[in-house]
Amino acid sequence: MIDYWSYEGVTSYKAYMQISPSELSTVIDQAHQRDQKVTAHLCSITYREAADLGIDNLEHGFFAATDFVKDKVAGECPKTAHQSLVDLDIDSPEVASLIKHLVDKKVALTSTLTVYETYTKGRPKAYPLALEALIPQLKTHYENNWQKISQQQDATWPVVFEKMRKLEKRFVEAGGLLMAGTDPTGFGGVVAGFSNQRMVELLVESGFSIEQAIKISSLNGASYLGRDKLIGSVEVGKRADLVLINGDLSQDTSAIQQMQYVFKQGVGYDSVALINATKQVVGMH
Repeated sequence: MIDYWSYEGVTSYKAYMQISPSELSTVIDQAHQRDQKVTAHLCSITYREAADLGIDNLEHGFFAATDFVKDKVAGECPKTAHQSLVDLDIDSPEVASLIKHLVDKKVALTSTLTVYETYTKGRPKAYPLALEALIPQLKTHYENNWQKISQQQDATWPVVFEKMRKLEKRFVEAGGLLMAGTDPTGFGGVVAGFSNQRMVELLVESGFSIEQAIKISSLNGASYLGRDKLIGSVEVGKRADLVLINGDLSQDTSAIQQMQYVFKQGVGYDSVALINATKQVVGMH
């Protein structure tokens, strides 16, 4: 299978929750023989186990980690993964040990705070312009779900959300490579483009400086992909992919929503015109 997809031009692979250790080991070995990368949204396999197998990246920060599930059965996805994060003492030696292990093994993490924010009581609604991009049925679906979440009793997602983004910060402070994703799934509130802007705001809210947040959202991804000599930062000799924002992000991160123009591969795009042309077109997936 990997031979086939390599021939088709694929350069990386993603493993998913129920994969077995032997399967993941084979994928990593075969991909690395071709100088390709493997990432994963795990459950059946712990982060530490995946790092020992040589995985390159792990999706969703620490939200998908099952390392802290008591009596976890090897190779099986536990039903108590979320509760283990609710109960987790993030100052414990086992947490510090896992972070160090990932850094030592040079395993990158992709943060997807935007999708987990949608499950978390007390968080704001998606940008108004993002909601306008949704088809009417999905906009209603999103708003109904957001309302239900806002009324939850004994909600656990706020606890997990705060813990996990603190761990992302500690991972970076320990020398780890953190990248920004958005995962536009959930129940409709994570819309491509708008969610990338929201991601920068969430990283700053999590304690990163605006400079760190921008680097996580740009250069770090380019470095991971081995493309940092061409893209990822504003430097002489690199491709001039730029955005023009009406505001000062160092004073107000919400100014990132005022993105007037985007320049990609030498072509300038009018953001307002693009947004106006994409109202009520975004479906569930």
